[in-house]
Amino acid sequence: MKYQVQENCLTIYLPKEVDHHNAEDMRKNADALIERNHIKFVIFDFENTDFMDSSGIGIIMGRYRIIRLLGGEIWAVHANARIKKILTMSGMTKIMQIYEEDEA
Repeated sequence: MKYQVQENCLTIYLPKEVDHHNAEDMRKNADALIERNHIKFVIFDFENTDFMDSSGIGIIMGRYRIIRLLGGEIWAVHANARIKKILTMSGMTKIMQIYEEDEA
């Protein structure tokens, strides 16, 4: 997992599979970075992600609760059709913005 902090924004570059095997590390690392860097915006980058289970939904929901208390927002970028379907079916699209790149 790779994390990038720019000012008050944290980008989490998600792995190929977001599941219970890596969810706990992701949660601990993200929460530490949010607290240490006064983060108000979290971007979940799904560019390399092919699979996400309920553990991934839990990671997003937990970060949303923290960020919402701080007056911030969460975003998803580079989500493929499968990931978008998971985010929509789980209700995540009600709490997060999905950034769509313009098709050229």
